[in-house]
This record gives sequence, structure tokens and C-alpha cells, in this order.
Amino acid sequence: MIKRKIYDKLFLFFSVAAFLVAVVPLFSIIAYVVSNGLSVINLSFLTEDPSATGVGGGIANSIVGSFVTVAIASLVGIPIGIAAGAYISEFRSERYSRVVRFVSDVLLGVPSIVTGILVYSLVVLSLHTFSALAGGIALGLIMVPIVTITTAESMAFVPNSIREAAYALGIRRIRVVAIVISNAKGGILSGILLALARASGETAPLLMTALGSQLPFSGLLKPVNTLTLFIFNSATSGNPPLVSQAWGASLVLLLIVLGISLGVRFIAKGRYRYL
Repeated sequence: MIKRKIYDKLFLFFSVAAFLVAVVPLFSIIAYVVSNGLSVINLSFLTEDPSATGVGGGIANSIVGSFVTVAIASLVGIPIGIAAGAYISEFRSERYSRVVRFVSDVLLGVPSIVTGILVYSLVVLSLHTFSALAGGIALGLIMVPIVTITTAESMAFVPNSIREAAYALGIRRIRVVAIVISNAKGGILSGILLALARASGETAPLLMTALGSQLPFSGLLKPVNTLTLFIFNSATSGNPPLVSQAWGASLVLLLIVLGISLGVRFIAKGRYRYL
């Protein structure tokens, strides 16, 4: 009994220590960004476009550009990811199921700049212009493996009794897959939100595809600025006013990503409720 209590105390100690190791740096980063960026944020900063001189103005075009590129990425990454994940989970006996899973695992570890170079070669050079469309496609390709793997894992948790009951009723296989997806929607939505958070924070592929612009958003086939591009260009400019604006934009991006993460936690509460 005494030995068991000692093990219990040790496990509790190491659990708390691991929690602190993870949480303390997180809150330190958040506090540092808030302390440097909060003074910059005001209504004009959020609603105005950058000034013609490059100093002053706001980040309205960057906010719009971020939402546009992430929206395009969602249209690319979410349908492909869900379809691939469903194929891996429900068609395991098919010839290419393991190939799709292997490719998804490999893509998950590919550096984002490589994805940017690929889209630059296939899209930017074909259209002869950097664009929001190319940026969205690059972010969409980054989202695909995340959505694929989380979809496959979430569908794997759905009890086989649901599938067996559906087949016993004579329901077609494609309809059975749809039923399984609907029962795994909590985990799938969690994966989608995680992919959105990842895409929202990417910079490297956008340098090769969207390029950035001081102008307001003017179309999908035009260069566009995003929050990550604005932060990168401003922080590396060496100009103190622009560096301050980069901190403000970092805080805005942090709040967006934190909002997505909180959404993941909220949706994940119902992850294992299938009936």
C-alpha cells in the first residue's frame, strides 16, 4: 500500500511538472506579445490600409487577405482531406488505401516552403503572377494531410456495430460511409480547426505564392498581403514604427489562432459521442 502511494505521488509530481513545462512557455509568449502589441491596436489600425510610404496606416488589407487565402485553402484542403480520410478508414482492403495513408504521413512532415515552391512552379508560373489563389492553394495542400489523418482516426473510433447495422438494412456502401462520417463529425471538425490554425500561421509558402502587397485586396489573381506576411516584412524591416506594428499584427493573429484552438477544445468535448 505504501509503495502504491509513493508511485501515485511521483506520478502526480511528474504530471504537474510536465504541465508546467508546457504551459509556462505558452503563457510567457502570450504575455510578451500582449505587452508589446496591445498599445498598437486601435480602430484605425484594424480598419485602415497601410500608408503609401509604408509607415503608418493599418492592417485591414492583411486581415482581408488572410481570410481570403484561408477560405481558398479550406475549399481545397477540407473536401480532399475528408475524402482521403474516409477512403483510408472505410476502404482498407482497397489496393491504394495504404498508399494514401503513407502519402498523408509523408506530406505531414514536408516543410511548408517546399509546398510553396511546388505551387510556385505549377500555379504562379502558369498564371504569370503571384496571387491570392496561389497562396490559398499552397495553404490548402498543407491542410490536406492534417484533415486526412484526423478524419481517418476519428472514423476508426466509430463502433463497427453502426456499420454492420447499416449493411444489414441493405444501405449502399457510399451511404454507410456518409453515416460513419456524420457520427465522427466531432473529431473531423477538430481536425479541420487544427488545420485552419496551422494554415493561418504559415508564412513561408505565401512568400512564394501570394508575395504580399500594400494595396487593398483587388482580386484572386492579384498579389495579396496577409497577417503573416505583414509581420514578417515589418519585423525584418529594421524600422521601429513598423516593428511596433508587427507586434500589433502578431497579437491580432494570436487572438485569431487562440479562438480557433478554443473552438477545437469545445468541439472535442463531444468527440466520442456517436449516438
